[in-house]
Amino acid sequence: MNIKNPLYKNQGMHVLSTIFTVEKGSVKVLLVKRNNEPFKGKWALVGGAVYNNETLDEAMQREIKEKTSIENINLYKAGIFDEINRSPVFRMFCVSYIGILDSKKIKLSKITEKTEDAQWFLLEQVPALAYDGNTILKHNMEVLREKIVQTDLLKNFYSGTFTIPELLKTYEIILDKKLDRRNFRKKVLPLLEDAKKETRFEGNKPAKLYRFKKNLKQQNVL
Repeated sequence: MNIKNPLYKNQGMHVLSTIFTVEKGSVKVLLVKRNNEPFKGKWALVGGAVYNNETLDEAMQREIKEKTSIENINLYKAGIFDEINRSPVFRMFCVSYIGILDSKKIKLSKITEKTEDAQWFLLEQVPALAYDGNTILKHNMEVLREKIVQTDLLKNFYSGTFTIPELLKTYEIILDKKLDRRNFRKKVLPLLEDAKKETRFEGNKPAKLYRFKKNLKQQNVL
């Protein structure tokens, strides 16, 4: 490697996250509004540039904390984006992450040094995002679709109790397809324990509340 070669100059690394939550069965993604250039005033995925004294994971955790106050979120690497002109400043590679959390369990900062707002958006209401945020979100949704049927990832959405209709709605939104209710119930029941309580979901008759079993090893649910 010839460090004087000009083709090595003006390159950097982004880490960007699609942080998802569920509210009443609907899936939402966390966006922040930028208050600096480039893309000042635009909504964006949570993230930023990597410092040269930190790992990718360290950078992602730092960026999330700086721009939302959320700490120690479970993250999963999801993809690499290397379009030459994805940043108007200079060449920026990007490693994307998926994060899943229960929004009721965290305190979200709306305004920070680098952002002027933070909001949870329904997937169908996500606006045009800074950089290639929409492309990254679409890719990470595909990764999420694979993970929720092969791993125990979905339980991170629900730290408390939920109904099976609520869980079914979450699966249908992420997978973007309708599922057979009876078959779904049969397959997920072994993963759940009865909370011995009931509630109403979307105005229907009372439904049992469940929680995910501890030490769950979820595989091939659907």
